[in-house]
Formats: sequence, C-alpha cells, structure tokens
Amino acid sequence: MREKFLPFAKPSIGEEEIAEVADSMRSGWLTTGPKTERFTEEFRAYVGGRFASAISSATAGLHVALLAHRIGPGDEVITTPMTFAATLNVIVLVGATPVLADIDRHTLNVRADEIEKKLTPKTRAIIPVHYVGQPCDMDPILALASARGIAVVEDAAHAIGTEYKKRRIGSLPTTSVFSFHPNKNITTGEGGMVVTDDERVFETVSLLKFHGMDRNAWKRFAKAGSPRYDIALPGYKYNMMDIQAAIGLHQLPKLEEFIAKRAAIAAAYQRDFADAPFLLPEPVPWPSRHAWHLYAPLVDLDRLTIDRDRFMAELKERNIGCGLHYCAAHEFSYYRDRFGWQPEDFPEAHFVSERIVSLPLFPDMTEADRGDVVQAVFDIAKKFRR
Repeated sequence: MREKFLPFAKPSIGEEEIAEVADSMRSGWLTTGPKTERFTEEFRAYVGGRFASAISSATAGLHVALLAHRIGPGDEVITTPMTFAATLNVIVLVGATPVLADIDRHTLNVRADEIEKKLTPKTRAIIPVHYVGQPCDMDPILALASARGIAVVEDAAHAIGTEYKKRRIGSLPTTSVFSFHPNKNITTGEGGMVVTDDERVFETVSLLKFHGMDRNAWKRFAKAGSPRYDIALPGYKYNMMDIQAAIGLHQLPKLEEFIAKRAAIAAAYQRDFADAPFLLPEPVPWPSRHAWHLYAPLVDLDRLTIDRDRFMAELKERNIGCGLHYCAAHEFSYYRDRFGWQPEDFPEAHFVSERIVSLPLFPDMTEADRGDVVQAVFDIAKKFRR
C-alpha cells in the first residue's frame, strides 16, 4: 500500500502561472481588467466560437445563459439526470421546470431519442451535458431544437478541448458553458466561460454577469476611461477577476499537452482493467475527441460482495483518492419530493448512479501512481470477489 495519499484530481500549476498572478497583485489590478479580456479572447479563439464572456463559475454561466435565452416560469428545460446538481438547480432558479431524459449507460451521455420523447409545447431549451469529456450526439439534438425554435445550452463543464465530428465544443450554433474549477482540464482557481454564436445572448450575458452594467465598464478606471456608466437591466456579480485570468493565460497553452497526458493514462487504465470488476468506459460511435476530464468506470456489482460506496472506502483505506461523479440528480431529496421522481423513472441513470466511481486522473500522475491505483483495485477485487 502506498504511504502518501493520491488525490483523484490535482491541478498542474507551473511557475508561469504563479509569476502572472504575482504580476497582477503587484500591478494593483486584481479584479476584472485587461488580463480577463485577453484570456477571454484567447479562449474564444481556441474553441472557435463567435462570442465569449468570462464568468465566475460554470454554474453562474448556466444561470445567465438561461436568462439570456429568456427561459423562465412556465417553460420546460430538458436535460440529463446524470449531471452535477447545478445543471438542474439553475433551471429551477430561473423559474422553469426541469424535464429529464435518460442516458446511455455505456457512454454516460443523454440520448437524443430520449430527449425527443420529452418534448412538449412548453419546451424552451435543451441542456446536453458532455459527460466526463465525451461529446453528446449533437446533430440530432440540434435538429430537434432547430425544428421547434428551442435553445440549446451545452453544459460543457467537462468538455474543454472536446471535439464532435472535428469541431470543438464551443464552435457549434449553441450557447456553451465551460468550467475552470481546479479539477477540470485547465483551471483559473474558480471561473467559467460562456461561448455563444448569438450576439444578443452574448450582450445579455455580459450585462447580467456584472450588475447590468456595460460590459466594458471596467475601463472607466483606466486613465482614458469615463467614470460614468449605465445600468441597462438588473444583474448579478458573476465576473471573473484578473488574478484568475492570470492563471488561465498560462493554462490554456498547455491544454493540448494536458489532454494528451490524460488520454494516455486513460488508455493505460483501459488495458490494466481488462479483467477488473469494472464496466469500462466506452467510446461514442460518432467521430470525436474525448477530453478525458474524468476516468469513471462502473463497479461491476455482480462480481463483488460489496457496493460502490464500500469500494470507494476500500480505495481510500489504501491511500487512493476517488470521486463520485455523480449521484443521479433525480434521486436527491429536493427533486424527488418536488417532482415525484423515483429511481426507476430513469433506469439507465439509476444503474450508473449506483456504480460509477472516478479514479485518479491528472497530468502529473506518474507510472508508479497509476500502478498503485491498479494494485489497489485488484486487491479489493480479490478480497471481495463474489
């Protein structure tokens, strides 16, 4: 057993990021300013989107994206039960009703045919989630939305660098929301980005994220700026700071290397676990690039005498970190009680929710680290073999 605890995720921060943050602190410009503007433009160019707006978190981004698409009371928004609770929370917080469509247990993504079954005259938006960095089948989803005038807001929190049919997520005719949380493929500490092909949505997001103030209002503090500003509508305080963007400016050029390292570790896991008590991640059948935000197999409960939660506890006893991404959202008490959802209402999501576990995956992992994970898994399998 390894002596030092191995976390399931760890950001790869270099001296360049540290120096850039120090430069921001010495400059006196800590909050939204020129570095945020530069990072926003570089990220927009990387994903190939038309417009981008940096924001304090992906949750905030989803919130203002729905508001910018004029989603509110009386509207229905279709999404997946296999997502972080924030996806559903923001739907409820804008006054709309979440409607769930079941997933494919093999790829973990929501299915377009299940979305189609849930469409009603009240449907105003679809939120596909590119689970653990693998893209949903966007063509049929976009076709369903286009035919009915429905907005598509991609929850791309896991999908920085993900590609669908040779196009990066963020370049499709949608609104996409990315996350820069420390366990994501690149980080700004906390933070996110809204990317959209719709100029009106972009303008509204830019207003909503900072008090309803003109998006260039930060420039009023510069030498040539005017101290006057206008409030065009009531907004929130969801802006990214320059000390966050300073990290992102040096993370973004490393992203391709990070994804390559993640993909290599994931491929090695797939080989290592060929005989493990796991149902292994499967690739989608359409052309894609997996960003490998997480490596999340399903524990094969038919081959063990313990459940997934005990499996995770056993990993941690062996100093192997792990994560749970995620419990199916329809099984949380608030959503169960408010909407009357039962586990069996979405059987594929329920199956995954009972079995999924995130194993350590980050660019700075060593061969020895991966070997320790593999040994721990097989030790547990031997101890609790059915």
